[in-house]
Amino acid sequence: MLTSVLTTGALALTACGSRGDSGSKSSSGTTVVIGVDAPLTGQNSATGLGIQYGAQLAVDDANKNKTVPGVTFKITALDDKALPATGQQNATTLVADPNVLGVVGPLNSGVAQSMQQVFNTANLVEISPSNTSVPLTQGPAWASGKKTRPYKTYFRTATTDALQGAYAADYAYNTLKKKKAYIVDDKQPYGAGLAGIFSEQFTKLGGKVIGTDHVNTGDTDFSTLSTKVKNSGADMLYYGGQYDESSLLTKQLKAAGAQIPLFGGDGMYSDTYITNAGSASAGDLATSVGAPVDTLPAAQQFIKDYKAAGYKGDYQTYGGYSYDATTAIIKAVGKTVTNGKIPSDARSKIVDAVQASNFDGITGKVSFDQYGDTTNKQLTAYEVKSGKWVAVKSGTYSGS
Repeated sequence: MLTSVLTTGALALTACGSRGDSGSKSSSGTTVVIGVDAPLTGQNSATGLGIQYGAQLAVDDANKNKTVPGVTFKITALDDKALPATGQQNATTLVADPNVLGVVGPLNSGVAQSMQQVFNTANLVEISPSNTSVPLTQGPAWASGKKTRPYKTYFRTATTDALQGAYAADYAYNTLKKKKAYIVDDKQPYGAGLAGIFSEQFTKLGGKVIGTDHVNTGDTDFSTLSTKVKNSGADMLYYGGQYDESSLLTKQLKAAGAQIPLFGGDGMYSDTYITNAGSASAGDLATSVGAPVDTLPAAQQFIKDYKAAGYKGDYQTYGGYSYDATTAIIKAVGKTVTNGKIPSDARSKIVDAVQASNFDGITGKVSFDQYGDTTNKQLTAYEVKSGKWVAVKSGTYSGS
């Protein structure tokens, strides 16, 4: 884990998040730190590490190419363990370092809820490559049409569950011809929100939700639930949550005799899901943001570099979106810092520069709408075939 280079006597942040006028100085120029927050150990760590190292590769490329003259970028990666309280502590730590001019992460939407206000108060930009919970950008009343952006410093390069949940329901009903769904979620903002949107759209299309249930993150025994699902007569199980629980659930579901697919969202789209579930994962499905990164011409060097470095984690899920989020911050720093000199209101100016982002990233066009949401609405449905996630449908989606 890389740590930041602090300057002796660096000016502390004011209440509005302004900085000293120089940042960390060395003989090679000014050091700017980009923070990364994600689960780097324990729950969800495979995808969390993909976020960390996606950001690291973007910084390495910027330094190699001298993208911002007079500036050397470094990463400070903090482990939130997928816990909101830890994420909030990490946000406070990053804000307190005057060299931090932007943050990439977190992975989990529930963690993001605990961090947003901390960053907003300090005018410190935050770009998540993975958060999909709609209220993070559009407010709690978004479903009723009253969209209000809660925090101007928060952005994301992943599209929202409003599209992902509906996309999954459309694929399940119209392509898979599933008519009876049992829906389970992990009670977290991401999982519960995604499951709710899937349920609404599936019913709207003509499907029937014949059972619902909830689990806790960290649960490992799903035998009772598996029996309930089997006895319900459902022809599929939709799960809102992460791969840690869903990989165990699908194993126990199949062991109970329910030979039906488990369908989930991007929190499930990880090679670790297949590794943990083994042969029971065959035929299971997941949606994820964007197009398959392995198929994107602009991402081929990123994939090559990631593998060559021997980095752990799953780059396929969010690594490319982390690279692009980091690049957006780097470009914003380039518009703010001149000859290595960092203005006192750098953080605020970087927020404005990120809002105006418009460039071709390795995952596609990188730009943000008035809510801080990505304008890239690409989604992909995957199915486990022969021990691998295989894309079965991909395209832009605007809902119905």
